[in-house]
Amino acid sequence: APRVLQPEPVIHGTHYLDAVDNKPLVIFANHLSYSDANVVEILLRTVGAPALADRLTAIAGPKVYSDLMRRFSSLCFGTIKVPQSSERSSEDAVMHPRDVARAARRAIEIAHERLSLGEALLIFGEGSRSRSGQMQPFLPGTARYLDMPGTWVLPIGIAGTDKLFPINGRGLHPVPITMSIGQPILAAELRERFPRDRRLIVDCIGRTVAALLPAEYRGVYGKRES
Repeated sequence: APRVLQPEPVIHGTHYLDAVDNKPLVIFANHLSYSDANVVEILLRTVGAPALADRLTAIAGPKVYSDLMRRFSSLCFGTIKVPQSSERSSEDAVMHPRDVARAARRAIEIAHERLSLGEALLIFGEGSRSRSGQMQPFLPGTARYLDMPGTWVLPIGIAGTDKLFPINGRGLHPVPITMSIGQPILAAELRERFPRDRRLIVDCIGRTVAALLPAEYRGVYGKRES
């Protein structure tokens, strides 16, 4: 990591980490690269949060496992393999909608089991990497990971990894990286504010993540009407 993460990454908001220590936690971040999960894990260690880094479990789509170069992004922590959403599907991950729904339900069950065991979920709410660098709408189904009582949401904004491991690239390139950690949100408060509306719940989280990013990364959540 020190060879690749040059110059030294800039990290903001580390004071928020104490508030979620040992609590059921779902981290929501924007998605720019297959390196994103590794960067989050490494930078958590860098700022003195090895316990949180050790309990990370990343929610990973099938494309992560379909290529040897991509698989490095799942080697440092636990993962839960989920089917590709029909909104983000490609030739790498095609399933019948009924099979997608069944696999998604099972993935959420496993995720809740992991949360109950003290693990922290890392979710890229867009469901796939942004090809432009700008945020895409978060998938409403990701709100289901928040159903376990006592769960907290930790928003994280990542900038620079789109150049660290480019979408059409085959190698890693040292570039400036910034990770900004936002104020934790109690999931129950989101459900109370937006009862039975997963779209509004994830859009609220998406706007919170976008607020941590430079304007050029905010995409749909940088618009007033979003």
